[in-house]
Amino acid sequence: MKKYIYFSLVLVTQFLVSCTDVIDVDVPTADPRLVIEASLDWEMGTLGNNQSIKLSTTSAYFDNNSNDAVTNAVVSVMRLSDNMVFSFTNNNDGTYTTANFEADLNETYQLEVLYENEVYTATETLLATTPIKEVTQSEEGGILPDAIEVNVFFDDPGDEMNFYVLRFKTEGDPYPELRDVSDEFLNGNEISIFYEKRGDDEADELQPGDVVDINLFNVSERYYKFIQLLNSQLGSGNPFAPTPVELRGNCVNTTNADNYAYGYFRVTQTDKRSVTLIEMD
Repeated sequence: MKKYIYFSLVLVTQFLVSCTDVIDVDVPTADPRLVIEASLDWEMGTLGNNQSIKLSTTSAYFDNNSNDAVTNAVVSVMRLSDNMVFSFTNNNDGTYTTANFEADLNETYQLEVLYENEVYTATETLLATTPIKEVTQSEEGGILPDAIEVNVFFDDPGDEMNFYVLRFKTEGDPYPELRDVSDEFLNGNEISIFYEKRGDDEADELQPGDVVDINLFNVSERYYKFIQLLNSQLGSGNPFAPTPVELRGNCVNTTNADNYAYGYFRVTQTDKRSVTLIEMD
């Protein structure tokens, strides 16, 4: 009987192995495109002189070994009111930095990137941000029961349309979370936004001792819609949601429009707070 069972197991194993085929799937590829990460953030209470821009190229989905940093570009930003040019130093690692940027409210700035004999430009106006009034923590205002959430309060100015982006970054996490908010139905009122982390279990939630950095930005309507679309494609969780579309920013190739870039050029003032979470009673 034991020999019979052993022989049967051998036959089943051989059958399963013989039915295993390697299937080659052709994955569509495209020529690399320039990716521009140019967020010039002027934090309240600072001069805002130190700024950084990152350039890279797109790569194949399964290519984990390619170096996509762009190290042969020329980057500058011009203040259009007086044509003052701020040149960014090439650090040969994909980052371009300056320590001489002059941030002025309501001024319009133009980014220029010269890369492989093509010129990419983008324009944005530096808007004054609304200051954060208060940051609290609780376990009652979020979606998950008994989960810690961070609450941010700020006053929306009346008689004008405002668009906001809030950035939440928990120390140790690789990426921040962005929230897009407009004052369409809240004009002139206090606005409260909560942030909580969700995951497969309680260990993925915010914990006592976590440090959360918070940035509040007043942004242009175009950037607000850009982040709104980005968030809808990243976190809808809806199996019936529309197929994600190609997301382009405000960077335009003035030399060859067909060879467009990804990314966004943003110039904003920001109010920043950090909160260390405590044990709730």
